[in-house]
Amino acid sequence: MRHFNKRLGWIFALGILLFALREIWGMNSSSLTPYLVAGDMDTYSLGRWTSLAGTLIWAGIYLAFHTYGAAFLFSRILKIPWRAALVMQTYVTAILVIEKALLFFLFAVLGYTTYLSLFSFGPLAALLFNHSFVILFFNQLTIFTSLIIAIQYRFLRNYVTFSPKWLLFGLILLHVLVALAIGALSLVPLADMIEGFTEGVVPGE
Repeated sequence: MRHFNKRLGWIFALGILLFALREIWGMNSSSLTPYLVAGDMDTYSLGRWTSLAGTLIWAGIYLAFHTYGAAFLFSRILKIPWRAALVMQTYVTAILVIEKALLFFLFAVLGYTTYLSLFSFGPLAALLFNHSFVILFFNQLTIFTSLIIAIQYRFLRNYVTFSPKWLLFGLILLHVLVALAIGALSLVPLADMIEGFTEGVVPGE
């Protein structure tokens, strides 16, 4: 890939800008609406600025993990060249940014948001099931996930020594396990834990 560092820099810049625009537009800031309705503009403004700062930090972590973190894991586990793994994950990160950009565009056109991806099985799962774990699990399985698996398979099959069928199976299993892990987060009472921490007590006591 020519001008690799420049291309990677553009992906990071556009990704961070996208996260910022989503936050400024109002995605994931519904918890601050009561302050706006009550007319508490100081608290509302502080909350929006704090939320924007947190979003920018999370954007950097998100992009860095999918690019450098995942490339490091692939290079260490499968013993492939670091540079090749980094190029592969750069394509993956670009796809993830494109997916989020398309979702943001659709939400902006429709005028509302949802925590479910329109490109996933999440909306269908929400119609058939009433359990957050199942819904979030299927929400991670999108058409872009299939594209990412295809790209990773095309890159990695040139470096691994075992059967390509096992490679494809391993990649599918990896993404399924990641989806399961994200779905399992719905079972963790994060809100209660944070509330207990801020009150200086241990949850459950």
